[in-house]
Amino acid sequence: MESSERRILALLFPRLPVDRLKRRWKISGRLDKRPLVVAGKSGNVLQLTSVDMPAAKLGLYPGKALADARAMVPDLAVIRANEPADRKLLEAIADWCVRYTPLVALDPPHGLFLDVTGVAHLFGGEAGLLQDAVRKCTAQGFLVHAALATTAEAARALAQSKPGTVVPPGGEAEAVAPLPTDALNTKPHIIYALKRAGLKTIGEVVGRTRQELASRFGGSFVLLLERTRGRNGGPITPRIPVPLLMAERRFAEPVTAGTAIAETLLSLSKDIAVILEPQGQGVRILEACFFRADGQVRHVTIETGHAIREPTLIVRLFQEKLDALIDPLDPGFGFDVIRLSVLSVQVIPVENIGFDTRSCEQDVAFLVDRLAARFGAQRILRFLPQNTHIPEAASIAAPAQYTEPVAGPWRVERDSDGTPSRPLRLFAKAEPIIVPEEDLAGMPVRFYWRHALHRLAHAEGPERIATEWWHYQNPGHTRDYFRVKDEEGQHFWIYREGLPDRETLQPRWFMHGLLA
Repeated sequence: MESSERRILALLFPRLPVDRLKRRWKISGRLDKRPLVVAGKSGNVLQLTSVDMPAAKLGLYPGKALADARAMVPDLAVIRANEPADRKLLEAIADWCVRYTPLVALDPPHGLFLDVTGVAHLFGGEAGLLQDAVRKCTAQGFLVHAALATTAEAARALAQSKPGTVVPPGGEAEAVAPLPTDALNTKPHIIYALKRAGLKTIGEVVGRTRQELASRFGGSFVLLLERTRGRNGGPITPRIPVPLLMAERRFAEPVTAGTAIAETLLSLSKDIAVILEPQGQGVRILEACFFRADGQVRHVTIETGHAIREPTLIVRLFQEKLDALIDPLDPGFGFDVIRLSVLSVQVIPVENIGFDTRSCEQDVAFLVDRLAARFGAQRILRFLPQNTHIPEAASIAAPAQYTEPVAGPWRVERDSDGTPSRPLRLFAKAEPIIVPEEDLAGMPVRFYWRHALHRLAHAEGPERIATEWWHYQNPGHTRDYFRVKDEEGQHFWIYREGLPDRETLQPRWFMHGLLA
């Protein structure tokens, strides 16, 4: 999209630090009628960084030394600046602003840019959109200045010096001309130099030649000036990836009932399925956003092992995820917007399935997705065979949602009666045992394990397993495995590590698992 077609809404929160504190005090019930200021260090001097309305009326302003402020207003509530907390709040506001557009960018320290191209008609026009954003931010306890223009720089300058302005495309140069040079988002020393040169407005700065401005302040300043006048603008950089596809419902009366939420998710899933079906695609990652009327936003994301688009399956996965939330989904005063965003898609392969059948693979895949939604993908594992004879490395456990099942049956060594010749489950780590006696063939006669003596009634072996040849740089000892049965009828799988007199003078013995 060309820059001339873009429409950018700038939101500035000039008193964000004090607004953050007052909102927190209101929730906690703290009453403090004193003028409030936030102070931080600038060099070796404590300066005011934010002041509330009562403090501003008393002549205090950001940049004033704290000592001077205390001299003017002795009864002053002073809070130390907390930039990380301010940043976190700004990001929370940005999260809330996604209700208008997914294209939301931060404008630190206290501003946001929203690319609202093509969405203003949902709010009765650009003026209606701006007023809606200002009204709802104000209701949440924020002082906000807003403006809408073709470029982010123009919108920001107008929001700072002439809030409430909606500039039609192409009208930015005229709109910003009377603004003070302070509205230019540039370095303080440049603003100071402009004022010393007698250039008090943007229009007066524009009256100088480009060559003169570039030689004095650099090419980046000239580019900033052009963009502030609505020219050569570029796209903003969204703070989160833009969804591939979205569907949403807005409610005149916020909804709170679980049935209404489920019905809305089902309806949105159907809308998405209608779009994906002609393309032969299904979703892999879906995010549901629940926008509360009080400004809070909850995000719930599901992932699937295989692409799906059946609305009922999607809703069931979301229900599993919602039921498993440690912090339950609290509608508060209700959700006024519910949005479903597709973050990843995949082509659904065409399969020849009978009308009355459903493949076992699909059932297993959906079961995996449900379990992963409830317990987390990293806790639902699938064993995958590996090309090795080393028992503990013969398989690995990997998240089932991100791996494909093994084609065909697993290769399992069995006895003549059909029972597996190896344990189905090994110890996490082989446990040392003591074999005080062997027969002439090297078979164990008895052993101690976990301080208990086991006398053997039967032993089979050895099954010799050597280190793979490609581990020649760090070879391990050869193992001789034995299947043994003690006099009490218990079956064990033990091994001797190291060939006697060839690899070691004193072989060691280990318990590796229990046999059925």
